[in-house]
Amino acid sequence: MYHSAVRLILASASPRRAELLRAAGFEFDVVPADVDERPQPGEQPDAYVCRVALDKARAVAACLSDAVVLAADTCVVVDGLILGKPADGDDAARMLQMLSGRSHVVLTGVAVIGPAGIRVEASSSHVVVAGLSSVEIAWYVASGEPADKAGAYAIQGLASRFVEAVDGSYSNVVGLPVALVYRLLCEQGSMSRPAD
Repeated sequence: MYHSAVRLILASASPRRAELLRAAGFEFDVVPADVDERPQPGEQPDAYVCRVALDKARAVAACLSDAVVLAADTCVVVDGLILGKPADGDDAARMLQMLSGRSHVVLTGVAVIGPAGIRVEASSSHVVVAGLSSVEIAWYVASGEPADKAGAYAIQGLASRFVEAVDGSYSNVVGLPVALVYRLLCEQGSMSRPAD
């Protein structure tokens, strides 16, 4: 396990982010943040995910002075449009049709707040989705998996059968770029790298 010099808090209710951190050997507590995740008019995708991640981190850090707070926000971008979580099944089907047979970008903003200040950075990955038939889209929407996923799919779940290629961080597409998190925590001074 990687031990943080101070208590590490994950400001997210996402089980996927928690699973990624645990798999990488991080010890942490979960304190979900509740913030407005709607994009602002004219907001660029990378600025959007960084702003929301920072809002989440600040919301939790305001209540915890003795901890390092880690927060993240993920979105899918296609044709310059930000795709967040689908509102319903029809919205999920619309998003999947947009992603079908082409490449899109997954962006995750990561914010870390601790004794050494604030660090915010975005990670991007390019994902290629196979062409999807209307039957495949309907099947996937009916599975329920798209419900709370940015871009209406989970690369680590049933949708893995539709993903042809990933260029960039795989964990970023799941919802948390673990290598970036590790670097930001080390830069923050809240985590030490393994000794030689």
